[in-house]
Amino acid sequence: MESNQLLFFLSALGAFNGFILSLYFAINAKKKIFANYFLSLLLLVLSIRIIKSVFFYFNPALSNIFIQIGLSACVLIGPFLFLSLKPNAEYQKTNWIKHILPYLVVITILGILYPYTKHRAMWSCWIVNAIYFQWFVYILLSFRYILPIIQKLKGKESLKKIEVWFLSIYLGIAFIWLAYTTVAYTSYIVGALSFTFILYLIILLLIFKSSSESVFFQEKKKYKNKEMDAEMQDLIGQKFNIIIDKELYLNPDFSLEEASKELKVTKHLLSQYVNEILGKSFSNLIKEYRIETAKRLLKTEKNFTFESLGYDSGFSSKSAFFTAFKKVTGLTPAEYQKAHLE
Repeated sequence: MESNQLLFFLSALGAFNGFILSLYFAINAKKKIFANYFLSLLLLVLSIRIIKSVFFYFNPALSNIFIQIGLSACVLIGPFLFLSLKPNAEYQKTNWIKHILPYLVVITILGILYPYTKHRAMWSCWIVNAIYFQWFVYILLSFRYILPIIQKLKGKESLKKIEVWFLSIYLGIAFIWLAYTTVAYTSYIVGALSFTFILYLIILLLIFKSSSESVFFQEKKKYKNKEMDAEMQDLIGQKFNIIIDKELYLNPDFSLEEASKELKVTKHLLSQYVNEILGKSFSNLIKEYRIETAKRLLKTEKNFTFESLGYDSGFSSKSAFFTAFKKVTGLTPAEYQKAHLE
């Protein structure tokens, strides 16, 4: 009896806090940051789905209408995940309504024509499976926004806190989907417990993040009110050529710290110069230098593999080389070589 009470408390607590966190995010969402609103809505529909699972597990006689609402909420989990991870600039290129309205219309029509109270078998066998399949499709679609973060992990690059946040959200939603789709082999309450556990991990990330950054997942300006004078810009600019002249970037482990030691400039000043004056991150700038080396080799060399060329250009792995090259040039190494081989 006590174990059931504890189980109910833990699973219901996650859903309740999901509602509170959703409200908090909605209120604190900054203007024109669409992803913040969709993150709030994502937590809301997840909480609705979870609370339905909790009460159905402990009270099978739960109203069928409430069960239908809980299941219907799942149709928006995938789209809200996708939209919450989408870079803000992309909202102007695509209409987010097409990811929301069609599903709302379809699930509403199905709910009216085939209510759960009279068509439980149909919901259990067909509608719910279709919803979980759609959820899975959006997990796959969302992977494109997580792939660069995974590539950074493979390349042993440090992640920004907001990237850790996005990765946590994505993996959490994927894990909850897995918990519900494998319910036949586990327990129905596993999905609710998973949500509680994942939610508290994410809240923990939020607490750590808030200690050093502005509220609600926006990276703070590192160098506000600390403009670099022209003399210092010129000095660092002259020294920066050392990296190019000595080809220090060909070392796969070359880092900002090593660059600051080589140039005899503090990490803070060097980072500020690269970010503000060159308008890039240090890691992206080094990647560009490596890509330029790779392009030169692709034009002049023939007896090599693309993998070895990537290593010779300073990349730590074949996948990191191919991803970076495609991102910068828009072509694969093979396509570039075919178009530019002398």
